[in-house]
Amino acid sequence: LARERQERIAEAEMEHLASFRKDEEEKLRAILGAKNLEMKDIPADGHCMYRAIQDQLVFSVTVESLRRRTAEYMQKHVDDFLPFFSDPETGDSYSRDDFLSYCDDIVRSASWGGQLELRALSHILQTPIEVIQANSPAVVIGEEYTKRPLILVYMRYACSLGEHYNSVKPLEAGAVGGAPPRLF
Repeated sequence: LARERQERIAEAEMEHLASFRKDEEEKLRAILGAKNLEMKDIPADGHCMYRAIQDQLVFSVTVESLRRRTAEYMQKHVDDFLPFFSDPETGDSYSRDDFLSYCDDIVRSASWGGQLELRALSHILQTPIEVIQANSPAVVIGEEYTKRPLILVYMRYACSLGEHYNSVKPLEAGAVGGAPPRLF
């Protein structure tokens, strides 16, 4: 009985998640459509943020290079990042050594990237990065740069593991709004 109960709870949670996912996708489709954009799927492999950035760039760069350059930048600018680096469970600040170890993990693992890494990438690329979300206003990181922003989509319910980043592409010609704009 306990196992059946757990299975029913897990099934209900999956249905609930699917509902959130569908709602999020519909909202994002509307937001992107208003900008003549559509989502471009990026694999959910722990590298999604870096792959979405890679997809937006007009020059060739590897995910490994983006990760290495991000870690190096963050290590060289510890004082800019450390105040915003804390334990997500407790909110307690991490030590400088914890932060440097985290930077090492950026290079050595498929650790997920977030706002700190996006800030570093914006500085490295000297380009703004706009992050579009379904239930919050878009966030622009690196507004001090004048280039056209790279555009990512942040999805809270995209996959069973949780958060995910996708890229965008111009809406197909003939779709809503006519000819697609040039992104770069």
